[in-house]
Amino acid sequence: MTLSPSETSVSIAGRSPSLAAEKVDVVVTVPTFRRPQQLVATLDSLAAQETARRFAVIVMENEAEKREGAAAALPRFEAGRLAGLVIIAHERGNCSAYNAGWLTAIRHFPAFRHLLVIDDDEIADTHWLERMCRAAETLEADIVGGPQVPMFARPDHAAWAQHPVFAPPYAESGRVKALYSSGNLLIGRHVLMEMGPPFLDLKFNFMGGGDSDFLSRSAQRGFKLGWCAEAPVYEAVPERRVEADWVRKRALRNGVISTLVEKKKRAGTPFAGAKVFLKSLALLAASPLRGAARLLRTGSISIGLYPVYVALGRIMAEFGYANEQYRQPEKN
Repeated sequence: MTLSPSETSVSIAGRSPSLAAEKVDVVVTVPTFRRPQQLVATLDSLAAQETARRFAVIVMENEAEKREGAAAALPRFEAGRLAGLVIIAHERGNCSAYNAGWLTAIRHFPAFRHLLVIDDDEIADTHWLERMCRAAETLEADIVGGPQVPMFARPDHAAWAQHPVFAPPYAESGRVKALYSSGNLLIGRHVLMEMGPPFLDLKFNFMGGGDSDFLSRSAQRGFKLGWCAEAPVYEAVPERRVEADWVRKRALRNGVISTLVEKKKRAGTPFAGAKVFLKSLALLAASPLRGAARLLRTGSISIGLYPVYVALGRIMAEFGYANEQYRQPEKN
């Protein structure tokens, strides 16, 4: 496995005592950036998992200077409450952090079968790990996604759970054709070994969408995808994420990512660029009717505007627009 410079920019900040790495069957990776208190809650939910599987946790600290996340996490590992490692991913960016954690898992845990991903603003259901692993085995799926249930800061924001920005893509467990997010994800070790580093394309480092691109490429490679509706994680949603401007920018960003991922998928085929652009134009033309149908069904103007903004984002991507939200994480 050949390493690029970005994949070698990793150091180990600490580990649990007597870590039996060769006996670990499942690795859980947790990227973190300037959310020490939320990270602690995430780790506590992992410590409370009800499973007989041997699992280890890798925390990927992506703030290489202050390292508040690493400082908050280390006592739980050093006290043996969790097995695993805390690493520093020195190269900033969403994709860099994931790549560092996934490569560390391969390097340090030679026998693991499943790698799971949870974000540092999420809380895992107590049966999360067991149900995700069982779904992979019963569905014979190489990659499994699960719902990210939004937990809004205010009770009167609960209606936003139906918005496409927050709602999960599937309601029932089973095989699926596409997955879009790494916020609640299981990946087989064999997938990582075949896809090889860098797993996530660094062009998505500050925009997001590297996970969507990875999942699209994995499906194109022939790996089977599944969904486990019974394995939720609960995602904290701050008030700013239900502001009209944030929702609009997220919808536009989703459109941009859709275009970029589709272009990579069609790369090398005849008239690939033209086909993507014509599809974007068709979606833009259809978006008012699709939006009106959603408005009538839900009564929400924001939900009605969503397909319009996504279609606009697809077009804007053709002219170089990119909303690099992770460059200003305090606004994300």
